[in-house]
Amino acid sequence: MATRKAKTNLPVSASQPGTGPVGKPAPAAQAAQPVAIPAVQAAQPVAIGEPDHSDFLADRFANAFLARLTAGLSPASLTLAYTDWAAHLLSAPGKRTDLLRKAGRKVLRMATHAAHCATRNDSPEPCIQPLAQDRRFSDPAWQQPPYNMIYQSFLLTQQWWYNATTGVPGVSRHHEQVMEFTARQLLDIFSPSNFLLTNPVLQQKTLETGGQNLLHGWQNLMEDSQRNLLGLPPVGAEAFQVGRDVGVTPGKVVYRNRLIELIQYAPTTKTVHAEPVLIMPAWIMKYYILDLSPQNSLVRYLVSKGHTVFMVSWKNPEYDDRDLGMEEYLRLGALAAIDAVSAIQPGQRLHAAGYCLGGTLLSIAASALAGRGDERLASLTLLAAQVDFKEAGELTLFIDESQVRFLEDMMWEQGFLDTKQMAGAFQLLRSNDLIWSRMLNEYMMGERGQLNDLMAWNADQTRMPYRMHSEYLRQLFLNNDLAEGRYRLDGELVSLGNIRAPVFAIGTEQDHVAPWRSVFKIDRLTHTDITLLLTSGGHNAGIVSEPGRRNRRFRLEHRSRHDGEIDIASWMERQDVHEGSWWPAWQAWLAAKSGKQVPAPKEMGNAAAGYKPLGDAPGSYVMGR
Repeated sequence: MATRKAKTNLPVSASQPGTGPVGKPAPAAQAAQPVAIPAVQAAQPVAIGEPDHSDFLADRFANAFLARLTAGLSPASLTLAYTDWAAHLLSAPGKRTDLLRKAGRKVLRMATHAAHCATRNDSPEPCIQPLAQDRRFSDPAWQQPPYNMIYQSFLLTQQWWYNATTGVPGVSRHHEQVMEFTARQLLDIFSPSNFLLTNPVLQQKTLETGGQNLLHGWQNLMEDSQRNLLGLPPVGAEAFQVGRDVGVTPGKVVYRNRLIELIQYAPTTKTVHAEPVLIMPAWIMKYYILDLSPQNSLVRYLVSKGHTVFMVSWKNPEYDDRDLGMEEYLRLGALAAIDAVSAIQPGQRLHAAGYCLGGTLLSIAASALAGRGDERLASLTLLAAQVDFKEAGELTLFIDESQVRFLEDMMWEQGFLDTKQMAGAFQLLRSNDLIWSRMLNEYMMGERGQLNDLMAWNADQTRMPYRMHSEYLRQLFLNNDLAEGRYRLDGELVSLGNIRAPVFAIGTEQDHVAPWRSVFKIDRLTHTDITLLLTSGGHNAGIVSEPGRRNRRFRLEHRSRHDGEIDIASWMERQDVHEGSWWPAWQAWLAAKSGKQVPAPKEMGNAAAGYKPLGDAPGSYVMGR
């Protein structure tokens, strides 16, 4: 069988030891010493995109002001997509004729269905079924006339517009995706489920309550508006206070710099696996998604299985952090954490796990360390994390040159990308569930949904510094430099092909942020043993999937470095389905990659090495707002 080869295998040249993440090879994992992390220099002007000359200041201020009105979406980007689509549609008479034919057939289907409904006593099958994930018209009341005609007409219209915005000859793929997405968002605004006159479920609720639901909905809207203006968390979030209700696994902060706190968790078993586990969440989120309530805490689960767990907690950046870039996030984040764990538990290799962007950053760090012969990583786990961004899902709709420049100008003015600006993009990806369904239930039905710990965490978001986010968007998302062998650290090329530690890559079936097919591309970019796991759920709920949770399943495949490349298109169909949580499968893999059990540490940190406990978990950085 053909050997799986890495696409990028350029070596990382050595630089002087102690100057950064790329230095001389460590003689052995046991002898590896922490790399000195230099202090970040005073903020310098950021040279990203166009230079910051006075000639461009007016442009930047104008774009920043416009961005506040458009929630960060570039009008120029949308205009370019529309112009590309409209111009090519006008020059495609065959496509226009086909669309007219399709419109005629849909009108005929609707008329035939209406005639059947009027002349037959039974209820005929709908002429069009909603998509599996579309639950707007699932109530039986929608099957009664005239509402059945209303919602089916809407679905047929939605289907026609999908045909109209896709398959137009000559339109670029990106512009086609933008047009299809935009048309879908605009149509969803006018869904019959959103209006009292066309929603039978809402009408019935209004009659039953004498209109009290609308009054309660108005009160909910006013309360939410007030909380948004004051910057307060959503209703119900007070029941999930960090350190009291969530993020409560006992531990100590054992290291801190200007960007991270490192938490070491207290053991609960007499013996532990010799190799510690270092977890790096994304800086776009608070770390405690992996340490939620005690019953669904991944950290607590690993500790209970005899693992010594360390967790990175990112600082919520402010204006003064605007010039922190990707290199600082590598030096002060991933590499500083690895050095600290190595010093606290000297002589032991470590299992590194990264979630989302944290996994991307950890992959870069692992590549750089492997390139200089540093073998401190016993394994690398990627939790819904991408290293190839060519097909990075619907988030790429918001990433092109015009959009990135627009975001840069907005961040340039305020110094960071705000939480609300990020949340808006993620909500658009699932607008039916996160926007319109919520507005219907809370503001028209008058029913408050009960907040759970995951929802409360999701509302506790973080900002991203101007320089880092700009570099991340351009180098990784826009240019795909990491996967294509152009990414540089300390001036040296970083190659994923250098990684030799075994990899465990986890994707989730319904991930809109890091699609599993994109996550699994790590298999093509490395030359090592890889385990691929696909679990049910989405980007967050699929990862927070504790044992005992209902309706959970996963697929698993262990692949040798000598196996050929996988066929991603048919991978899911070829794998057996395992019921339950994926956590035990990953923990068993970690245990198999670990050495003998050793006595559990009696104290947190390592005072002799200069890592004294600085305070109790969850630390101070997680409290930053």
